[in-house]
Amino acid sequence: MLSSALLAIKAIRAFFTFLIRYILGIRFALNWVRAVSICIITLGLSLSPTITVLAQPKTQSTYTLTGKVIQVSDGDTLTIRGVENQKIRLASIDAPEKKSGSNRPAQPYSEPSREYLAKLVAGQTITVLCFEKDRYDRHICDIPVNQTTANRLLVEAGLAWANQQAGGKYLRDNDLLSLERQARAAKRGLWVEPNPVAPWVWRYRCWQQGQC
Repeated sequence: MLSSALLAIKAIRAFFTFLIRYILGIRFALNWVRAVSICIITLGLSLSPTITVLAQPKTQSTYTLTGKVIQVSDGDTLTIRGVENQKIRLASIDAPEKKSGSNRPAQPYSEPSREYLAKLVAGQTITVLCFEKDRYDRHICDIPVNQTTANRLLVEAGLAWANQQAGGKYLRDNDLLSLERQARAAKRGLWVEPNPVAPWVWRYRCWQQGQC
């Protein structure tokens, strides 16, 4: 009886010893698998190429207007008639100011500038590319002419400035700066004058301060 009891105790002890080793073996195996997985993931990340997501540039919304040019007010303003009359202000340029009342005299070359724009578009049905409206309810637009724009042609002819008012805030077409330098170097149009005054300076100095 005693030997039988001893054998039973040994059997129970052997069973529990096996069970403990089995459980520990599974835990070790799981830890080993986890460690290997982490190594593989880390290695994969280190070898994979770096992907940089670039922010997409914001596209500037534009719209078109079509109508017949019924009036050219000055070198950078005209009116077209479509469904209704629309006043257009040429984008990115500033032309010499015409006379606006007794206290607002005209700038030199204001009339040649107006005549030049009129020769390009007066009486024609045109489609203009616009960006926004200004505080005067005018559409700010580029005026396509052949393979270029009336905006560029005016600056190239020395009959308008690239608009650099407020540090270039209103300049959308940077190529106008180069065209202006070329016109200045060739002394075309208003650049034949020794010290031509930019329209935004003229409006402040002459019209507001009376220093014409």
